[in-house]
Amino acid sequence: MITNISLMSVFVTDIDEAKAFYTDKLGFVLKTDIALSEFRWCTVHHPDHPELELQLALPGPPLDDEATAAIRRMMAKGTMHGFGIATDDCRKTFQELVAKGVEYIQEPSERPYGVEAVLRDNSGNWLVLVEAKPYSAEDFA
Repeated sequence: MITNISLMSVFVTDIDEAKAFYTDKLGFVLKTDIALSEFRWCTVHHPDHPELELQLALPGPPLDDEATAAIRRMMAKGTMHGFGIATDDCRKTFQELVAKGVEYIQEPSERPYGVEAVLRDNSGNWLVLVEAKPYSAEDFA
């Protein structure tokens, strides 16, 4: 039986810079940073949720050259998908992160599902910051 998601990978341009971004700016905690011959395994997690590790990975094998190049182009354009981050106060958290130098794409806005802001990590990945509220399908009509 599956119990939860335990690992998610995000492509980054530089593991050391990404590790600093996620720990210093977002407040994540370093879990693992191991060199395995030509591969580096580096994970961070939110301090309250150690069961979900975020792997910081360079694009490359086992991806082929074409896929690796496409991912690097998307990161360079700042259009790489990322993940959602929950917060209890989107506007306050947004201001705190922007004050720490986190780049933003969209300021906090009311949505049917809550307040949402979109930020970008230092590798071009979108980070959707959401203060969720209850909603139904009718809220989107």
